[in-house]
Amino acid sequence: MKITVVDYGVGNLHSISKGLERAGASVQVSSSPREIAEARCIVFPGVGAFGAAMEVLRPGIDELRSAISGGVPTLGICLGMQVLFERSEESHGDGLAVLGGSAVRLNAPRVPHMGWNNVSDSDDGLFEGINPDDQFYFANSYVCRPTERVTISETEYGERFPAAVRKGAICGTQFHPEKSSAPGLRLLSNFIRISEETA
Repeated sequence: MKITVVDYGVGNLHSISKGLERAGASVQVSSSPREIAEARCIVFPGVGAFGAAMEVLRPGIDELRSAISGGVPTLGICLGMQVLFERSEESHGDGLAVLGGSAVRLNAPRVPHMGWNNVSDSDDGLFEGINPDDQFYFANSYVCRPTERVTISETEYGERFPAAVRKGAICGTQFHPEKSSAPGLRLLSNFIRISEETA
């Protein structure tokens, strides 16, 4: 599976690219809206600000929405999951809106949320082979509030919020699988398998 990792102009591209390669994918990194919209599989990485990320994506937003809604396998990680929704309190302007809902500031005693957390058990294929006591690495100040039934796993830090979402071939994780050791690698492998089955 060839995966296009979206370059917002900020870091973390190396970690997610290497994680996907270890999980069995070939990876290209791109900031071209046209190239991203024509990709066979898309990963939106998890570092940066909502507004800045959408500025990169906005020139090709209609084509990108059409591709993702049309079934192109997609994984959004942390910020990358948030841009899949309609809007965010972090910045003005629309998200990709392929999922209903918005990102809101995390209500917790200490923000950002940084560290390892358990997530609720999930029977979704994205979590196949992952144990209920496995932990994942989070680094976020905002969390998603879906308005449709897409949450497949939750976690708690100050409040309960979605740890992962899925709608068909559209997947998202609030945590960083590329920084989550063996469980994260397994999740990336599961995403690649799901993508191969649906692409």
